[in-house]
Amino acid sequence: MGSYGFSRIFLILALVFNSCMVSYGGNFFQEFDFTWGGNRAKIFNGGQLLSLSLDRQSGSGFQSKKEHLFGRIDMQIKLVAGNSAGTVTTYYLSSQGPTHDEIDFEFLGNVTGEPYILHTNIYAQGKGNKEQQFYLWFDPTKNFHTYSIIWKPQHIIFLVDDTPIRVYKNAESVGVPFPKNQPMRIYSSLWNADDWATRGGLVKTDWAKAPFTAYYRNYMAQRFSTSQFNDEKWQNQELDANGRRRLRWVQKNFMIYNYCTDIKRFPQGFPPECRRF
Repeated sequence: MGSYGFSRIFLILALVFNSCMVSYGGNFFQEFDFTWGGNRAKIFNGGQLLSLSLDRQSGSGFQSKKEHLFGRIDMQIKLVAGNSAGTVTTYYLSSQGPTHDEIDFEFLGNVTGEPYILHTNIYAQGKGNKEQQFYLWFDPTKNFHTYSIIWKPQHIIFLVDDTPIRVYKNAESVGVPFPKNQPMRIYSSLWNADDWATRGGLVKTDWAKAPFTAYYRNYMAQRFSTSQFNDEKWQNQELDANGRRRLRWVQKNFMIYNYCTDIKRFPQGFPPECRRF
């Protein structure tokens, strides 16, 4: 076989390999490692279901084996049911070190019958303080719901069941760092934060209700293809008209905190990225 034939076969194999790398996930045995908590973290159903638990002695957590630099991450989670006050379930992307980047979902538990608070934040070069918080329009403890992060060099989009709840745009043009150079792993943990999580620490964890357990399934990660990164129009595309309507609906009816409107916190003026939205 001539060099042309070998080159053609190599090209075909490379294209197949790259296409296989665009989307992956599903099996927790293959994709994640437990990081702490001992047997409080468990995998069931041949790798299709994972649980984290918290008791008086310890919480638990896991991290992805792979790192990601841009893409879409989806995870279905069923949160701690009943009286979850004092507990925090986290699901986030993060690099490591003092100048780490991070994209956060945090679910702050509450007493039975009261809604969870969904806390979001973004860190770049070790600095965060970009919080938005929401109530959810459903009970996140009754069924699994999908929590997603779309991460591009131009923006970050947080979604719940494919409904966008937050868009954070790259504001490097006004001197604000943006997470775009550090690959990040996926992390999740369930831990006790009753010194601050529920009403500023006024409501403590009821250990008589322990263990507290959250469940995970249907993890999926999608890396953006080379052709997408070479498509400037695609790179800058955010939400379509329906997505923008749903985003406005969430922010009007369910947002309970936005750092970009906190006058007491920023009496000298809001951060520069806030003026862009």
